[in-house]
Amino acid sequence: MSRVAFIGLGRMGHGMAGRLLAAGHDVVVHNRTPEKAADLVRAGARLAPSPRAAAEGVDAVVCMVSDDDASRAAWLGPDGVLAADPAGDALAIECSTLSWGWVLELAAAVRATGRRYVDCPVTGLPDAAAGGRLTLLVGSDPADLRAAEPLLAALATEVLHFGPVGTGTVYKLMINLMGAVQIAAAAEGIALAERAGLDLDQVARAIASGQAASPQVVRNALRMVSGDHDREVTFSGALRRKDAAYGVALAEALGLPAALGRTALAGLDRLVASGLGELNESSIIEVARHR
Repeated sequence: MSRVAFIGLGRMGHGMAGRLLAAGHDVVVHNRTPEKAADLVRAGARLAPSPRAAAEGVDAVVCMVSDDDASRAAWLGPDGVLAADPAGDALAIECSTLSWGWVLELAAAVRATGRRYVDCPVTGLPDAAAGGRLTLLVGSDPADLRAAEPLLAALATEVLHFGPVGTGTVYKLMINLMGAVQIAAAAEGIALAERAGLDLDQVARAIASGQAASPQVVRNALRMVSGDHDREVTFSGALRRKDAAYGVALAEALGLPAALGRTALAGLDRLVASGLGELNESSIIEVARHR
């Protein structure tokens, strides 16, 4: 089994690190709030005080953090992963949802140290992360993906290889931007139904069985109707806003207008500005309800 450093123990990373540990890998973890690692340490993981300390001598580093800034802090600088001495041609597996530009820059920095880079954002909710049922969206050299497969097998039921480094991130930003548009449209539709006096429970059931249904729309429509945005937050409005912003920036870099994406992003900007960004993304219904 491999010696693995896991950086980032948030809603997704905690379950992923647990899967690697349960698969028998030698796992060392780091998180900015070390208290989140307590149960993993009890299960056999080791806790490191910095990304650099976690990455010393390991075969692979897996990172799952919130955004570009957190990723930079994890990989770069005197306490970052790239300041550590790897074991041979170690793997750097970045599972965070990041901007396309930063992924390409990070991959170059990783390769300059002799490591191999696997662009590996994920789809799936926290329960799928904890159960090893994620889908991995990979951009990498085929040989690097083959080397990473024994680790990835503990995390996912499906691995989609889109091409070279950066292509996994392109797909993830594309699909999350589509999700932002769908969720914003669902909020607008439910606000319209509410204003017209329809029974919203019936509306949610009808959406689930109709042509507009998608897993994202169905899940969020139910929560918009129930109003339980603060319970078991699976994906916050702030994170959806971050992903949508990265997706719009990617479209702009490729010369596309992303008009619908910009509209959804504007609604998410209003959501975050209202102070509801840390609630579940379904809270965008509150934006749709008001002029």
